[in-house]
Amino acid sequence: MIIFKFNQFGEYLGTRMLGVRVREQLLPLLDGEEKVVLDFEGVDVVSNSFADECLAKLLIDRSLDDIKQHTTFRGLNDFARKNIALAFKRRLYSLQSA
Repeated sequence: MIIFKFNQFGEYLGTRMLGVRVREQLLPLLDGEEKVVLDFEGVDVVSNSFADECLAKLLIDRSLDDIKQHTTFRGLNDFARKNIALAFKRRLYSLQSA
């Protein structure tokens, strides 16, 4: 199991630029065999923009089932959980509509 700590990028994860940078570091870990723990402990805010860019855009190249199989979330507060869920929902909708 690999633990990917989001707090290394700050307590406030708010921009798309940061989301791109974090996703680029996360992608190689997701290609491995081990499950990746997405650890948000110590992160106060995850904006919808960051969640879309960093996490929901994974759906462009991977299925939701694949993402669920290779990751698990830990340490999310309610605000972050809602924004991440909303980002995934919107991204899934946009991919299905295209």
